[in-house]
Amino acid sequence: MLQDLRLRLDAWARDLGFSSVAVSAPDLRDAAAPLQAWLSAGMQGSMDWYARSVALRLAPEALVPGTVRVISVTLPYGPDQPGVATERLHQSEQAYISVYAQGRDYHKVMRQQLAKLARQLAQASGLPPGRVFCDSAPVLEVEMARQGGLGWRGKHTLLLNRQAGSWFFLGELFTSLPLPVDLPTSAHCGSCTACIDACPTAAIVAPYRLDARRCVSYLTIEHPGSIPLELRNAIGNRIYGCDDCQLACPWNREGPRAQVAEDFAPRQGLGHSTLADLFAWNAETFASRLQGSPIRRIGHQRWLRNIAVALGNAASSPEVLQALRQRADDPDPLVREHVTWALDQHRLNGELP
Repeated sequence: MLQDLRLRLDAWARDLGFSSVAVSAPDLRDAAAPLQAWLSAGMQGSMDWYARSVALRLAPEALVPGTVRVISVTLPYGPDQPGVATERLHQSEQAYISVYAQGRDYHKVMRQQLAKLARQLAQASGLPPGRVFCDSAPVLEVEMARQGGLGWRGKHTLLLNRQAGSWFFLGELFTSLPLPVDLPTSAHCGSCTACIDACPTAAIVAPYRLDARRCVSYLTIEHPGSIPLELRNAIGNRIYGCDDCQLACPWNREGPRAQVAEDFAPRQGLGHSTLADLFAWNAETFASRLQGSPIRRIGHQRWLRNIAVALGNAASSPEVLQALRQRADDPDPLVREHVTWALDQHRLNGELP
């Protein structure tokens, strides 16, 4: 019965749009030392919840009592033409938004589809449906997916797969059903350091070790305050997240891609908007235009902060300078500080008196 359920699980997952599925009986003891070392070095930055939830991260059965297996799934989102994303990084007046965030909030899509998978499994087995997760709890998702054979951990710390590269979301279903487990796969990064070399802020401080405090994704999404002066120029035109390590990875240029759900297609012009246009959004426009988007959770203040930095890095033009001048006296001190810095950058370039 269990082997039959395992085979049916694959079919159900495909029908729900998942590109792969794996089952693990996670043993996370080996993950404890690297996680503690990362936290001891302070590389989590202001993400204090990492330190508060170490015990739960290392014990799925403590997070969800009765858990004996974790079902990991992948949901593809990658760009049809990665070269277009790379080109956009060199168009300084254009806004670069990480590919994953240009469409619908993946948390919602993943949880909805995983919940359907959980119900199908429960109906077939007669057991409770378990719990589903997608960045919503202290879960070591990459390690559990690795143990289930969905790929290996790349030097950029993301999961890599020979067929899909790293352009996919991960989700988990914790279950009490003792399904047959899948075996891990071997790693295939070899001597390649493309992701490390491509990181604009040198946040990948060693293979498999990311200092979040330097990471553009952390700085533009999780970091609540002023962006460090020494990192602002390196951020370029990236206003939400960063894809550089994935764009550079050879595994993201190899092989066929799984079909990407329409949910993740760019919305609200986020794939081709200028910095000046997005900087003009007021709080109401921000909230309405980004309804259902993962970007909305950073709030209007961080949105403007991020764009101000990017405008400071943009080539001087009447549109760029006018956008900055219009918010030079912004009532929010965090926004105002970054606008002042941006205008100073253009003065240093001789474009302003």
